Amino acid sequence: MKRAEIEKKLKKELDKERYAHTIGVMYTAASLAMAHQCNLGQAMYAGLLHDCAKCISNHDKLKLCKKHNIPISISEKRSPFLLHAKLGAYFAKKRYKVEDGEILHAIQVHTTGEPGMNTLDKIIYIADY
Repeated sequence: MKRAEIEKKLKKELDKERYAHTIGVMYTAASLAMAHQCNLGQAMYAGLLHDCAKCISNHDKLKLCKKHNIPISISEKRSPFLLHAKLGAYFAKKRYKVEDGEILHAIQVHTTGEPGMNTLDKIIYIADY
């Protein structure tokens, strides 16, 4: 799916503040990618889609993760808002047709991080901050 199509769809799905945040993260990620010799396109797509599941209620996040067999940790069960990262990676693949595993991984770890993060992962993590 083209970036303009994704932006149009996200504008309908996210609230106004979240959409503005998302566009800001996308451009911050692009700037960081240029500064750190990372793929610009990957950074922009990951930044654009990092919060695509954010505006779903916590209750529905839990239900959707169970429905789609997305593992839920004990800490995620206690704080289901964290699930927007895993669910966002799932949506990026299924709803927005992203096939790039590095983009999907960066979305998945953008909230909590993980050991051994690559440059794209770190860029999205920092851009979201």
